[in-house]
Amino acid sequence: MPLAIIGPPHNRTQIPVTAPLFTCQHLVKRYGDATVVDDLSFSIAPGECLGVIGPNGAGKTTTIRMCLGLTAPDAGQITAFGLDMPRDALAIKAQLGVVSQMDTLDPDFSCAENLLVYGRYFGMSAAQIRPRIPQLLEFAALSHKADAKPGELSGGMKRRLSLARALVNDPKLLMLDEPTTGLDPQARHLMWERLQLLLQQGKSILLTTHFMDEAERLCSRLLVLDHGRKIAEGRPRELIAQHLEPDVVEVYGHGALALARDEAHASVRALAARVEVSGETVFFYTAQARPLLGALSDQPQLRTLHRPANLEDLFLKLTGRQIREEG
Repeated sequence: MPLAIIGPPHNRTQIPVTAPLFTCQHLVKRYGDATVVDDLSFSIAPGECLGVIGPNGAGKTTTIRMCLGLTAPDAGQITAFGLDMPRDALAIKAQLGVVSQMDTLDPDFSCAENLLVYGRYFGMSAAQIRPRIPQLLEFAALSHKADAKPGELSGGMKRRLSLARALVNDPKLLMLDEPTTGLDPQARHLMWERLQLLLQQGKSILLTTHFMDEAERLCSRLLVLDHGRKIAEGRPRELIAQHLEPDVVEVYGHGALALARDEAHASVRALAARVEVSGETVFFYTAQARPLLGALSDQPQLRTLHRPANLEDLFLKLTGRQIREEG
């Protein structure tokens, strides 16, 4: 259902449509001896979804917090809508919508009341907010839950309510920090559908995510972070073509690991540009999969999966396969 909601009647800074909505230049953030964001620059264009991906501890959430004025950078500059952060933080926040990782809904208020109260934080009157509430709830597929409290909602419903709440002030830019974490596949797909509708209507989105299918589905451009630094930036398919071979053959089953390690199988490895091992699976990256598949067919005990290279392959190549712990 399209969201056809007139913005709140307060004045907004007008900027040329060709100018970036949001720009970060040479951001640095340190905690003690650790540099968690290191000389990071990026911009967000009108109507664009910029995805920020990276392992745990890469600096994604710290970057979001600086963009929201919640954390002061140690160096660098943030400008948004022709305004400067933190000098114009309140005016910038008035044009932002935020969905954080954690549930921040008020458990004592109904869905409709959560929207009403949140709108008051932006200086909107109850008379301005009330006509928007039915449309926001309809957009979130929660019309039937207007009087329900958050504790009565499923995880997916809570995330959609959080998204609806973020739209109360008709923001130009949405900042979404892992908005579908913990959701089942059906709830994730419904959330994606709603975000795609917002993009079609000209909203801009800054999205952090650990789901590579989500990033490829929603994002027109990606920023890859690791150890606080930008290590790649570009359109998803262009990044894949730039950094990876076009085909991947996954091999698992009895004897698969020997393909990656034993000298007897050196001729099979030579058919791939790159070979990696993760757990019990061997990944062959190649520009010509047919000869490799032919060689593997001589070992019927092996199971193979031939597929095109994807964002997960890119992520693992750029950041490594080692598990990163939180904190």
